[in-house]
Amino acid sequence: MNNDTIFALSSAPGKSGVAVIRISGNNLSKLFKRIINKKKIEHRHAYFTNLTDDNGDLIDQCIAIYFNAPRSFTGEDIIEIHSHGSPAVINKIFDFLRKNGARIANRGEFSRRAFYNNKMDLTDVDGLIALLNAQTDKQRQSALKSLTGHDSAVYKEWREEMIEISAYSAAILDYDEDELPKDIDKKILTKTKKLLQDIEKSVAGFRATRAIQNGFNIVLVGETNVGKSSIFNKLVGSNRAIVSSIAGTTRDVVSTQIDIDGFLVNLSDTAGIRESKDTIEKIGIEKTYAEIENADLIIHVYNKLPKTIKENEITVINKSDLLRNKNNKKVIYTSIKKDEGFEKLLKAIKQKMQKLMGKNESKIAINERTHELLNDTITELKTAISKYNGNYDIFAEHIRRAGDNIGKILGVITTNEIADMTFSRLCLGK
Repeated sequence: MNNDTIFALSSAPGKSGVAVIRISGNNLSKLFKRIINKKKIEHRHAYFTNLTDDNGDLIDQCIAIYFNAPRSFTGEDIIEIHSHGSPAVINKIFDFLRKNGARIANRGEFSRRAFYNNKMDLTDVDGLIALLNAQTDKQRQSALKSLTGHDSAVYKEWREEMIEISAYSAAILDYDEDELPKDIDKKILTKTKKLLQDIEKSVAGFRATRAIQNGFNIVLVGETNVGKSSIFNKLVGSNRAIVSSIAGTTRDVVSTQIDIDGFLVNLSDTAGIRESKDTIEKIGIEKTYAEIENADLIIHVYNKLPKTIKENEITVINKSDLLRNKNNKKVIYTSIKKDEGFEKLLKAIKQKMQKLMGKNESKIAINERTHELLNDTITELKTAISKYNGNYDIFAEHIRRAGDNIGKILGVITTNEIADMTFSRLCLGK
């Protein structure tokens, strides 16, 4: 990591009432005194200043704050300039900073410096990224858990247990039985099995946490001309999909994102399923099957009661104004013409989402990177258990590898930790 003084616009680009420009580096007190035109400064104090260029011309009236190291986001000195948010003002301040020895920051460089200065670990960075991309309240809640250290604490606890297990396993080979805790061999096996169970339970909730992070995939499917596009438009609240009495109107997947009960929903209208010789329509039907494969929830639309009703789907009988018998409680009857059934449909969607999230949501926010490493961790723990019978050296090695995987999630790998644990935590007196 270099020691350059870096700066970047921390607020959203474009015209705004206020822009926040963040500067990070070592020993920025001289630059800050130049900005506020004072000889003495207080840390974390907001100064109103007339910021001028080297010719003494006014750039803007700003508020400036100085955060001294290590009590800052990056662990270095940080200056924040709160200026008016016009592009002309921002560019002029950037010119001022360049002339005073700073450079524009690279993508993610502030967070990278925070990581290297032990202000954040990689799970915190994951949380920050998720928070900046959050579109719904559930995404915000999930991201904040990671950003504020909840996930980091879980991973650290797992890793510390693995280091302890591996250290005891190594100690069994090197020390006499009377120098070790009673039944330590049974205890480390029990701990390993408990760890495996806990991690497997968290990974099992990956689908739910992925749905929170990336959106809950809901797909409208059915035969041609059953009214899928009309239902899609009703749920979206606008005429996004073409509605026609001609069968096969929808030939491609029409998707949009909506917020339902705080969850981000990727709602897709698909081509009607039927036998077709039309090349373009056949491609659309193939895409329908692909959407079904990737769906978290399927809304199956019919015009009459089907022979079988699938429990994992929401069954909708549309154009119910044309029906006499509407007594089946396992389906939802909707009518675009009479504007009926859509509140009940929305309630059913919410219940299905809540059921998935409430039952399966992991206690940690798992993304693609952490999911792969956790699966590798599970493999190592299972291998360790299967090799347990007296092979403590092999057992310890697989536990160590499992701990390394968790270390990769956190961005922390230290080779001497198991040895340190043996001498300091085990208190063997040797």
